Amino acid sequence: MNIRPLYDRIVVKRSEDKETKVGGLFIPDSAKEKPQEATVVAVGKGKRLEDGTVVPLDVKVGDTILFGKYSGSDIKIDGEEYLIMREDEVLGIVENTESVASKKKSA
Repeated sequence: MNIRPLYDRIVVKRSEDKETKVGGLFIPDSAKEKPQEATVVAVGKGKRLEDGTVVPLDVKVGDTILFGKYSGSDIKIDGEEYLIMREDEVLGIVENTESVASKKKSA
């Protein structure tokens, strides 16, 4: 991938959601909710304030983030699906290496 987002935008790749089975039935992709967890693959230089200074972003490439259901815009680059959004649409950064989705399934 060769993209550099501008200003306070980031490009993320959604986490892969494992195939779910409910009562022995497979749920089709169209009925599944998309995961709200992603890995940051590219970041912009930062948010430009009114006085011209640039504030660097809190997220960095490789971070696992959580975001809202309707955040960002879907884009396709080299046949891969990504999401581009502003940093302020990020709800949080997952601090540990174990993903939130796997924690939910084990509970």
